[in-house]
Amino acid sequence: MEASSIQFAAAARVLGDAARSQGLTAPSFRSPPRLKADRTLLRRRTTVSTVAVRVRGRPWLAVLGDLIEGVVVSNGLAGPEADGCRTALWAAVEEHGLAKQEPPGAGGRVEPTEARTTVDPTPGWRKRHTQAA
Repeated sequence: MEASSIQFAAAARVLGDAARSQGLTAPSFRSPPRLKADRTLLRRRTTVSTVAVRVRGRPWLAVLGDLIEGVVVSNGLAGPEADGCRTALWAAVEEHGLAKQEPPGAGGRVEPTEARTTVDPTPGWRKRHTQAA
């Protein structure tokens, strides 16, 4: 499942709250990164870090993993401390139902045999044909 900007915003809020509850600094989150990369981290001397993650065209769990890793790296965590932080952040997103493969309400799926679209020889026109089951 491809990630959405609404999921991204919800995850950013949850991860920020979870980071603060662990006594960490919550980075700011943005999408897409300014560089051609899936994820970037911008550190500043006077303000918090900015974690930028590309959402479009990527699986949701990959985006979520990059957001979590951004919190860990922006706080300079390593070893067991980083592992504990990752575990707590994953638990927080799971608690809020954000660690699922499918978005909420995506259960209804149209089978490919129910409807077919054919292209009319006239450019710019499409005809929709439905088949009886």
